Parts: sequence; C-alpha cells; structure tokens
Amino acid sequence: LTKGSLRTLGKGRKERILPLLPSAIEGLQIWFKVRGNPPRSRTGGIKPGTENVFINQRGTALTDRSVRRLIDQYVKQAAINCKVTPHTLRHSFATHLLNHGADLRDVQELLGHAHLATTQVYTHVTTARMLDVYERAHPSAADKKSA
Repeated sequence: LTKGSLRTLGKGRKERILPLLPSAIEGLQIWFKVRGNPPRSRTGGIKPGTENVFINQRGTALTDRSVRRLIDQYVKQAAINCKVTPHTLRHSFATHLLNHGADLRDVQELLGHAHLATTQVYTHVTTARMLDVYERAHPSAADKKSA
C-alpha cells in the first residue's frame, strides 16, 4: 500500500498490479486494523505470510464461492431485485470508467484481459453516452438547438 498499488492474481494465476486511490488505501488501512495484520482467524490463530486482503473465518483467502455468497447476502439485505454477480461488479467498474473517458486499453489492463476484443464488450453500454456527447459537442447539433 505504501506504493499506492495492490498486487492481485487473476485467472491462470496471472499477476497484475492495480493502482489504488487514496480513499481506497485509507479504507484498506482501516480494514487491516479491524481484521488484524497479520490476519488472525476467528479463533485467534495467526496466519503468517498471508498477503490476502479479504479472508474467511479461518484466516485464509476467500474462495470464489464465498465471494458469491457474500454478494448474494448483501443483495438480499439491500432488497435489490435483479441478479448481481461478481462479474456484474466488474462490468459496472468497466462501464463507469469508459463512460467517464477512460481509454479502452487502460480498462483492458485494469481488468486483466489478454485481448482488447474481450474488453470491447463493455463499449456497447456507452453508446447512449456517445450520442449525448455528440449532441452536446458537434457544431451541427448546436445549430439545431439554437434554431
């Protein structure tokens, strides 16, 4: 965290370094104080050498399945009536970045996609934004508004 980044392992145990905003670093520092650093299991056992940010009750890394269960639990608590998955969060992250001007290649890197075509799936959602920008910025669109 001192370098403002986080190391993560993706599919195929591919390592990526992700930048962190100051607010995320602050949140993680608070989390480390709450959970203990090094992490401790609920029984108090120290898990030396554990670098996992999010851990289960035994002090070991969360599994894919446990992340899905947590999301299901929070979706239910929030009374959200649509399907939300870990991929939904990735999709929202990518769409948000693209809608706010992020370069497609930067989003590709952040998501850990090997091929740009995989990331391009997220661009269809930004078509409405593109039309909005066009209508606000294009000279002929401005002429129509003043008419």
